[in-house]
Amino acid sequence: MQGNTIPIDRQSLLIEANRIIRAHDEYLHGMEATEVEQKGGVLIFRGEFFFDQDGIPTRKTTAVFNMFKHLAVVLSDKYHLED
Repeated sequence: MQGNTIPIDRQSLLIEANRIIRAHDEYLHGMEATEVEQKGGVLIFRGEFFFDQDGIPTRKTTAVFNMFKHLAVVLSDKYHLED
């Protein structure tokens, strides 16, 4: 898969990912990708999830999970991490 994608460093990829997050219709304040790794041909994004005072996921947690999944689908077809 890497032959069909563009190499990119982590920092540049995170900048691109966060630009996509902020422009997305489902953006919620506080969503941010802070880490990325590659497993096979898939880019996996991480960042803060949102839990209530009892440690139970909130609506924001579901939205963040869905956003990171969106990033993986969109950006894995375009880029691979250069290491």
